[in-house]
Amino acid sequence: MPSVHSFTVLPVLPDALKELNFIVKNMFWSWNHEFVNLFKRIDSELWESCSHNPVKLLGTVSQERLNVLSKNKGFLCELQRAAEKLKTYLNGAKWFDTVTSGAESPVIAYFSAEFGINESLPIYSGGLGILAGDHLKSASDMGIPLTAVGLMYQKGYFKQYLNIDGWQQEIYTENNFYNMPVEPVTDEHGEPVTISIELANRNVTVQIWRINVGRVKLYLLDSNVAENSFEDRVITSNLYGGDREMRIRQEILLGIGGLRALMAMGIEPTVCHMNEGHAAFMALERIRNLREKTEMTFDEAVEATKCSNVFTVHTPVKAGNDEFTPEMMDKYFCRYYSGLGLDKEQFLALGRCNTNDKKETFKMPVLALRLSAYKNGVSKLHGKISREMWADLWPDIPVNEVPIISITNGVHIKTWLSEEMNLSYERYLGANWTEGIVDESVWGNIDNIPDEELWRTHQRAKERLVSFARKRLKEQMKKRGSYHTELNWADEVLDPDALTIGFARRFATYKRGYLLLKDPQRFVNILNNSKKPVQIVFAGKAHPRDTEGKEIIRQIIHFASQYEVRRRIVFLEDYDIDVARVMVQGVDVWLNTPRPPMEASGTSGMKAAFNGALNFSTMDGWWCEGYTTDNGWAIGAGEKYDDAGYQDVVESQSIYNILENEIAPLFYTRSVDNLPRAWIKRMKNCIKQITPRFNTNRMLSEYTRKFYIPAASKGKYLSEEGMSGAKSLSAWKLHMKESWHEFDIKEVHIETLDEQAGSTDKQLKVGSRLAVKALVKLGQVHPDNVSIQIYHGKTDSWGNISDGTAVEMCHQHADSDIEHSGEYWFTGIITCTTSGRQGFAVRLLPKHPDMTNPYELGLILWEKTNTAAAVGKVVSVV
Repeated sequence: MPSVHSFTVLPVLPDALKELNFIVKNMFWSWNHEFVNLFKRIDSELWESCSHNPVKLLGTVSQERLNVLSKNKGFLCELQRAAEKLKTYLNGAKWFDTVTSGAESPVIAYFSAEFGINESLPIYSGGLGILAGDHLKSASDMGIPLTAVGLMYQKGYFKQYLNIDGWQQEIYTENNFYNMPVEPVTDEHGEPVTISIELANRNVTVQIWRINVGRVKLYLLDSNVAENSFEDRVITSNLYGGDREMRIRQEILLGIGGLRALMAMGIEPTVCHMNEGHAAFMALERIRNLREKTEMTFDEAVEATKCSNVFTVHTPVKAGNDEFTPEMMDKYFCRYYSGLGLDKEQFLALGRCNTNDKKETFKMPVLALRLSAYKNGVSKLHGKISREMWADLWPDIPVNEVPIISITNGVHIKTWLSEEMNLSYERYLGANWTEGIVDESVWGNIDNIPDEELWRTHQRAKERLVSFARKRLKEQMKKRGSYHTELNWADEVLDPDALTIGFARRFATYKRGYLLLKDPQRFVNILNNSKKPVQIVFAGKAHPRDTEGKEIIRQIIHFASQYEVRRRIVFLEDYDIDVARVMVQGVDVWLNTPRPPMEASGTSGMKAAFNGALNFSTMDGWWCEGYTTDNGWAIGAGEKYDDAGYQDVVESQSIYNILENEIAPLFYTRSVDNLPRAWIKRMKNCIKQITPRFNTNRMLSEYTRKFYIPAASKGKYLSEEGMSGAKSLSAWKLHMKESWHEFDIKEVHIETLDEQAGSTDKQLKVGSRLAVKALVKLGQVHPDNVSIQIYHGKTDSWGNISDGTAVEMCHQHADSDIEHSGEYWFTGIITCTTSGRQGFAVRLLPKHPDMTNPYELGLILWEKTNTAAAVGKVVSVV
């Protein structure tokens, strides 16, 4: 191979246009319409052909055109306004400062395998990446001191096209980093900053790139450097590409390499947030790094780091999580164990549900759950599912108390809102409406928008969708070699006045993109109804190895041709942020059909709702929280079926019934001025109810208050004075583990207080109170180190407490002879607030002020020797 000397060529901008260099290097432009309009003014056709990449636009546009623009006063004025807006934004007030009361700001590191910021940066595949991108944008808007870490994929995710049979084909195109809104991180001498990471006994060099996302920095790691072998250069080649071996290399690079990259740039995070389990190795590197600096034991280093680790779990089924064989883990970590102070089996146990099963695989979410103090699912339903799914990690603890909470996802409104709708919001909510985005009272002003104005605003976005679909479809047909005579019908697909449904997402089988096709003739009749026609726009990719997902796409294409409904059904190829944006802004109804409870959250319907589209979805993910009878429609009630085929039939018929009897009639019922006023009323309800709740500003405020600030505070406290707090907590936990076998709940006595007529020990009246007294053996452990609780609630037919509540018992100083023997009396009172069969059991938990939750040790002792759901005493309340 010849020796190639590389260099970078930059566009030459006239002095009057120098500010363009400033604004194109910050992704702030991607969520501000005036910036996008500025780029369109440079060359609208070139803007489209450059995939909305302003850096490539400036490198491609002719020098003559730049010279013309440098003398255009209108353009220069617009450019100046844009530059000033960005400068004001970067230096403006920060919401975060208002909630920290001047305290020292933490350094929050956010790790994710993908980031969907804009279509010009194809380093994302789907919902996880889009969420991560929106997370960064809102963190920037709110001034949260967050730094993000990911991987810089040479080819990113694949580009999709369909062959003449409708079968998905994949094309991988290389990203030209030097023609994208990214820049290499360099040192004071202008040399690239690199790190080294060991992979299976060889060192891999990694380069770092930076993307400015408003006030947030996103750092991306790239292994495609000349020093590496081909095998290592391709580690960051494809997103989610390759086999399990490639996956573990990428995740080592993301987690371990990501933390080392931050350290190499002088950024030492005080809080680390793992967006899904891909980055879980980061928690190990924090421990190793701390032990290297302080010579702490593994357990001590765990306490010092775990308290400031945050883990967001996304996958609602165990089979969807990453896991690796013990052999593969040993291959990549055999020389890493010693840095942690562990042997092989101790290390592998960190990622196993059953720590004693030496054959069990190493599970990334288990590692993240074990080494994070703060854990959450991404909707209320998903939080419940996650608690059930991982309950085995906290044996004997009631499922509803498993320490995984829920923080429901949101979306970054300004990214997904149409320009026309944004202008309406400014007009009727105020120019600074985004500052009150979570204030429901602000959104009440939506009612002030005249019906005709809201409808016109929506119709303009819908007309843009129709035009976009026709153009895109014609391009798709040309690529497939269609005859010119066949291209004519592409100009006639979709009707701007017809009820338009959008269905766009990853074509995984559980999302059931085939559901509308279950009764073909009935669906055709709905589409072709002469008085109430319906049309649908599909988009989405199947994973390259998902043949079932590809078959669903093929079925849709064949259905459209077979039943001659090609003008009513359009499939837009190569689903990306650009396609998604046009669709959520232009459709009337957003259809979502996942098989409950397989959708962790879902966010596409939120984007559509902000633009006035109505959701029509199964009761899964976020829609369980967002649905009301006057803002959209529900398919089923979240029922669980043993027969998936039967469920498909039932729910497809529900879709047809609601379309025929509710949605279409409501849409086509017009007033004398041809406005669907009842439909517009529902649009307003949708915007008012969903927008203030399901946005990333609300989501980030929850992460900040519930996780980031407490985690930073706890981490700082435990690290002070030579890590004394962490060491003390570690020693206390060890003492509790060693003493646990001595504990016993020896006696439990109950007494009815405020007796009401008819009450007995076994049958009580609502309002009755029970006094519970327990004698507990603690040995050498002081009573202040334990929490004795009465766990009470309704009992099921098996006598088990379901969704119980814990009441703290108080230590009662009693006979000194008893206390001298290590036995103590505790008392507490519970009130019977509802009728029915109820029960309680006394339980013991470890208690320490420095623990984030009482379940960190996984220790719990119940009054009886059976499971946590056991009932010590059962009563009937009438």
